[in-house]
Amino acid sequence: MYEILEKKVLNEQVKQFVVSAPAIAKKALAGQFIVLRVSEDGERIPLTIADYDREKGTITIIFQEVGASTMELGLLNEGDCICDFAGPLGKASEFEGMKNVCVIGGGLGCAIALPQARALKEAGANVDIIAGFRTKDLIILEDEMTEASDNIVICTDDGSNGRKGLVTTELEALLNAGKKYDTVIAIGPLVMMKFVCITTKKYDIPTIVSMNPVMVDGTGMCGGCRLSVGGQTKFACVDGPDFDGHLVDFDESIRRARMYAEFEKKAVEKHQCNLRNTIEGVK
Repeated sequence: MYEILEKKVLNEQVKQFVVSAPAIAKKALAGQFIVLRVSEDGERIPLTIADYDREKGTITIIFQEVGASTMELGLLNEGDCICDFAGPLGKASEFEGMKNVCVIGGGLGCAIALPQARALKEAGANVDIIAGFRTKDLIILEDEMTEASDNIVICTDDGSNGRKGLVTTELEALLNAGKKYDTVIAIGPLVMMKFVCITTKKYDIPTIVSMNPVMVDGTGMCGGCRLSVGGQTKFACVDGPDFDGHLVDFDESIRRARMYAEFEKKAVEKHQCNLRNTIEGVK
């Protein structure tokens, strides 16, 4: 059992846990993930390692309550334990040779972008961050991203905080102002990553994307994270999660992701119904 040492609410739907997991913390690297089960009869869910502390033996995870399992996870508090917590899994991100990098995070993707930016900064690279959110109420990790970058741009779709507009608009503005990047790293919704790659391709900038959004089981056995990269079939959890964004078939991945929407909706409705029945039973 893995004890939750700290719990923090980052916004209405996003929570952050610091979990005691010394064996995982000892080997964790940026870009890797863990797979957990809230309880013995729960489903396996992969979550990116947002941070780790080797001395304290802790792993930080950040998650959004979008499905039944993450909603169940969000009900846990400090002192509670997670049944299973396995990792580190996936291939660690590779930063060799990167000197001037723009790290782009969209929404919850900023939780994955943060350890990437930190690792690059620690390696001596110049790091710019562009972080995009729908509205100011959804902004997370602003202080942490500021500390991990040389320059940060926050943008919101509705202009309620920072600059109004999309991350691609801000990226093009920086490039047109003379910024020179040897690499762009994009992490967020599939559509966002797709258009970042379309933008960087025009400027011939190598672009790495994290395909965490399509992962389901985390072992390569379920096939849910199957994607096409350069015409070859890959699995996000065992071959990635990082890939050359210019080779990823995003349209295929977006179509596949939409196939699960109805199943996820029904799972959430069932969980909410069970939760209401439990609360009413206690009363």
